[in-house]
Amino acid sequence: MTNLVRIVSAALLAAALSSPALAQQYPARSVTIVVPFPPGGGTDTGTRIIAMKLSQKWGQPVVVENKPGAAGMIGADYVSKAKPDGYTLMMGNIGTQSINPPLYGKLLPYKAEGAFAPVTLVAELPMVMLANPKLAAKTPGEVIALAKASPGRISYSSSGPGGSMHLAGALFEIATNTDLLHVPYKGGGPAISDLIAGHVDLSFATILESSGHVKGGRLRAIAVTSDKRWPTLPDVPTLAESGLPGFNTGSWIGIVAPAATPRDIVDKVARDVHDILATPEVRDQFLAQGSTPVGSPPAEFAALIDKDHKRYAQIIRERKLTAE
Repeated sequence: MTNLVRIVSAALLAAALSSPALAQQYPARSVTIVVPFPPGGGTDTGTRIIAMKLSQKWGQPVVVENKPGAAGMIGADYVSKAKPDGYTLMMGNIGTQSINPPLYGKLLPYKAEGAFAPVTLVAELPMVMLANPKLAAKTPGEVIALAKASPGRISYSSSGPGGSMHLAGALFEIATNTDLLHVPYKGGGPAISDLIAGHVDLSFATILESSGHVKGGRLRAIAVTSDKRWPTLPDVPTLAESGLPGFNTGSWIGIVAPAATPRDIVDKVARDVHDILATPEVRDQFLAQGSTPVGSPPAEFAALIDKDHKRYAQIIRERKLTAE
């Protein structure tokens, strides 16, 4: 075979692999969605809803694999180095995609820029300030007064250094000029479990992962961190209306793929997830658990990741926040 023939053959093969026919054949086998956190957290819960519906839609198993550790970096590193064929995806969140790069910088085990192909924003997750029922504070004002009376004594749990739970707590400290004790865990699930057990006083978690505990009386909802009250927690005020005007922070989850994953496959996954999220059954599931289903095109999700990256990079830089 001449060099020219080899070149032409390679070009034809590349064109075939990137053609719409590839997306039509996908998936031909099991697909894995990596969750870079332990089971039980908001990212994990939303992933399992999507995975079950994708499995039904595709007629192929869609497996959820938890790879927790290092604020999501272990799972993210694994997916960034996976074969870019659409069979390994990740449910990232605001922490893994927008916060970790400016927070950890060169400590990331992979090169953040260009590591992933954004697929679709799955859901937006407003957060709620939670307290163990034994804490002698029922309102944001009482929490602030307690924190000011005992600097460094009131503790709050998070899913790990630099995650959205951590930064929500840090932003609360900045806005109230208080000093709280940050207690990081390896995921949102363990952070909430220890709050329920009374090992920590407070936490800033998504409504998705905490509303059941609030309704069951295991946790007390102090305030939501969004700009509006949440429909399933109508009696819980916002921090903005509780003396902290302009306070607004939250999280989101979305699917990403390894960089260089064929665009046709990225688009197919995005479309199919959008269709699933548009069904009344799945929308009701997400809303009932405390998140707003979205299902955006890849370009819109990429723009959101970039916007939040810039926002948190500025906060991290100006406030000299660290992952420790």
